[in-house]
Amino acid sequence: MTKVAIMGATGYAALELIKILLRNPEVEIVALTTRSDEAPHISEIHHSLEGRLDLRCENLSAAEIAERADFVFCALPHVASMEVIPDLLADGCRVVDLSADYRLSDPAVYEQWYHHVHIDPTRLGSTIYGLPELGADKIPSADLIANPGCYTSASILGLAPLIANSLIEPTGIIIDAKSGVSGAGRKPKLGTLYPECNESITAYGVGTHRHTPEIEEVLSTLGGTEVKVTFTPHLTPMNRGILATMYPRLKEDTSLDHLKEVYRTFYADKPFVRIIDRLPATREVSGTNYCDISLQSAGNQLIVFSAIDNLIKGAAGVAVQNFNLMAGYPETTGLIV
Repeated sequence: MTKVAIMGATGYAALELIKILLRNPEVEIVALTTRSDEAPHISEIHHSLEGRLDLRCENLSAAEIAERADFVFCALPHVASMEVIPDLLADGCRVVDLSADYRLSDPAVYEQWYHHVHIDPTRLGSTIYGLPELGADKIPSADLIANPGCYTSASILGLAPLIANSLIEPTGIIIDAKSGVSGAGRKPKLGTLYPECNESITAYGVGTHRHTPEIEEVLSTLGGTEVKVTFTPHLTPMNRGILATMYPRLKEDTSLDHLKEVYRTFYADKPFVRIIDRLPATREVSGTNYCDISLQSAGNQLIVFSAIDNLIKGAAGVAVQNFNLMAGYPETTGLIV
C-alpha cells in the first residue's frame, strides 16, 4: 500500500483529492492535517465523507507526517507550503504541492506577484512543473512536483500546440477566462458571499492576477521564445468550472482543419484532453479530469476555447495524475468516472 497524507484537508480541492484517492485500492490515506488544534473528524468538515474515511484532521509537524506517509499532497496556501516542504523532503517524503510556491523559476518574480520573499529559493527553477500533458517523462523520478494553477491549466493546454509549433505570434495573446466561485477557496470572503456574486459576472485581478506569470513562463519555455499574454479572469455565479476563451494571432493563414489536426496529433496519447468540434461547456467536464478544447474561427481570427473543472483538472485531478506517475500507477487510476 502507498501511504498518503494530505496537508490542508479542509479545503474544496482536498475533498476532491480524498474522493479520488479512495478509488485506488493500492492507496491508504494515513494522515489529514489542519492548522487548528481542535482535531475535527473529516466527516465533520466534509459531510459527504461520512462512513468513507475514519480519520481526524490533526495539527501535525513534518516529522510526524513523515513517520506515517510516503507521499504528501500539500494543499496549503502559498507561503505556508514552502515553510513545511523542505522538512518533508528532508524526512524522505515525496510531495505534490498544490500551492504556487514552486511553480515559478525566479524568486524575484515570485516576490513581485506574491508579495513574499521565497524562503526556499534554491528549489525554484529545478522543481518539476506538474502538467503531465507537457512533461510526463520528468515526473516519475521527481521528489517534488509543482501542481499547476487552475486558470493556467486551461490556458496552457489551450495554447500549447500552437506555441510548440510556432503557429501564432507569441505576444498579444488575449485570454478571457471565467471561473466558478469554488476557485476562491472555502474561506468566507465578501466578494464570494451569495448575495454578492449570485446573478452577476465580474472581472477581477485585471493585470494583476498571479496566474499570468505562470502561463507566460510555461509557454515561453515550451516555445523557446518570450510569450506575453493579456489575462483577465472573471467570477461567475456557478460552483465550479473554468471556461477560457483565447484569441491568438496566426503567423500566416492556416486552415481550421489543419489546426485541429495539429491539436489531435499533439494530444494523441493524452487521455484527459479531448479535441471537440462543438463549443465546450463547463457542465460537460464537471466532476471529471477532462479538458475539452475547441477551435473556432471568426473571419480571420482564430478563437480557442478550453473548459475544465477547476477543482479536478485544475487542482486535485492533475495532482493525482502526478502522483500516479510518481508512484508507478497507470496515469488514469482513480480519475475515470
